[in-house]
Amino acid sequence: MNILYIMIPLSILLGGGFLAAFIWTVKSGQVDDLVTPAHRMLEDSEREGRSANE
Repeated sequence: MNILYIMIPLSILLGGGFLAAFIWTVKSGQVDDLVTPAHRMLEDSEREGRSANE
């Protein structure tokens, strides 16, 4: 029973840490557009005149 006095605050701190990390990533714009970077990766070689095998 005494372990609950340690585990509950630790789980709240861990959850708060994950929430803070999520809020930080949203505010820094890391999850704004998930589709465009994948398309940009495919189009870079064509735009620069390189072949796909290089």
